[in-house]
Amino acid sequence: MNKATNDSKQLLVLNKPKGYVVTRSDEFGRKTVYDLLPDWVFDAGWMPVGRLDLGSKGLLLFTSDGKIGDALTRPGNCVKVYEVWVRGHVTDEHIAYAKKGVESKHGLLKALVVEKIGMGGAKTKLKIVIDEGKNRHIRRLFGAMKDPKFDTPLKVLELKRISIGSFELDIQSGKWRYLTLEEERILINNFDRD
Repeated sequence: MNKATNDSKQLLVLNKPKGYVVTRSDEFGRKTVYDLLPDWVFDAGWMPVGRLDLGSKGLLLFTSDGKIGDALTRPGNCVKVYEVWVRGHVTDEHIAYAKKGVESKHGLLKALVVEKIGMGGAKTKLKIVIDEGKNRHIRRLFGAMKDPKFDTPLKVLELKRISIGSFELDIQSGKWRYLTLEEERILINNFDRD
């Protein structure tokens, strides 16, 4: 299990590929993130910190400490950064709208930062920062806007979480590792865990 003394005993990271459900078991028999981890992670009750939907990939933390999980998922407590490919031409107006927010049945969906980092045909690559994570937050936010050229809804084609708080993804897809004690300390240092 956790042999190195420099490793966290309560946090590990997985680089989740597309096609895995973030759940302990799936009623439809789909692959879960626990299929990528050693059996002891499931058996010892380690839980994912937040979610990534089936089509999303990237940084997923697991913890054995519920207070840490709660602190990292509490709205406003921890920023999360994503790289996203959107089908459509994302304009400055879209970016301003995303930062102002869109009302949905899940409440107000908004981004703290939206930065255009690339284009490819009729696709736009964005860096997005949020400090909460409602169900399908980024997908719903951009789906509420239309491409001005084609009058079709914008659609998130690819979503990858690249950081949570101070921790940045640094392992290959499908791989996992413990956080170091220093990474853990920096990540949870500023959070109220009571």
